Amino acid sequence: MRFEGTDQYVADGELSAAVNAAVALERPLLVKGEPGTGKTELAKQVARAMGMPLIEWHIKSTTKARQGLYEYDAVARLRDSQLGDDKVHDIDNYIRRGKLWEAFVAPERSVLLIDEIDKADIEFPNDLLQEIDKMEFHVYETGETVKAENRPVVIITSNNEKELPDAFLRRCFFHFIAFPDEETMKKIVEVHYPGLKGRLLSEALKLFYEIRDVPGVKKKPSTSELLDWLKLLLVEDIDPSVLSERDPRKLIPPLHGALLKNEQDVMLFEKLAFMARRQGGPGTPGGGPRGPGAA
Repeated sequence: MRFEGTDQYVADGELSAAVNAAVALERPLLVKGEPGTGKTELAKQVARAMGMPLIEWHIKSTTKARQGLYEYDAVARLRDSQLGDDKVHDIDNYIRRGKLWEAFVAPERSVLLIDEIDKADIEFPNDLLQEIDKMEFHVYETGETVKAENRPVVIITSNNEKELPDAFLRRCFFHFIAFPDEETMKKIVEVHYPGLKGRLLSEALKLFYEIRDVPGVKKKPSTSELLDWLKLLLVEDIDPSVLSERDPRKLIPPLHGALLKNEQDVMLFEKLAFMARRQGGPGTPGGGPRGPGAA
């Protein structure tokens, strides 16, 4: 079965080819891209399109590789032995299966998402090399070897916060999700808001991309933030003419809290608007520097 996107997820030809290549090679698909470009959602839609269950492992800064395999609760076993509990004689009662174990023994082939692997420490990817490569691991406490009955489709996401080890990269098929161009973005918006008024969408996208292009923006708004903003524009029934305003003294868009996510970027746009007012003077549009809405 080949992945070509779904009715809920727009995948270009390169992304679809990357998914299918990783499946054919039986290698993990490492997906990088800006936050909010649909990396995590990709795994969900691959599982949906291929009719496979999804197993999600969301990585935190404190996550250790062994947690993906299993954890042995020696403290609980010691406590139960002191209390004379009969279950202490069965060590399996104190072994908690991790997400890799779940995927390896799943009754049918599954999609395993290892989300934001770059959040963990630098040794995390190396600690999973053999398990992901051989699709098996050893449980020292019981002496058993857990081997994948149905090799899962492994999708690993990264926000590029840390460099990943070369040895790990060699075992993956890599794809970078480029930020969507305007035509692709229209298709994405159509999935979420079918039949959105043409002029509102056109003006919103124009303003959105102008904001992303402003020099000095620390956190460029992402696809998910655009979708949130469009939802607010619809809820508040914002007229498209408000978005088409081209007065450089009014640089901050309406409901900008959905797009600008830190005070530095808000202050940047306020500063640009202030400079435009000083250079253009009250009631004189077009006198300021280029920015969102500038001609």
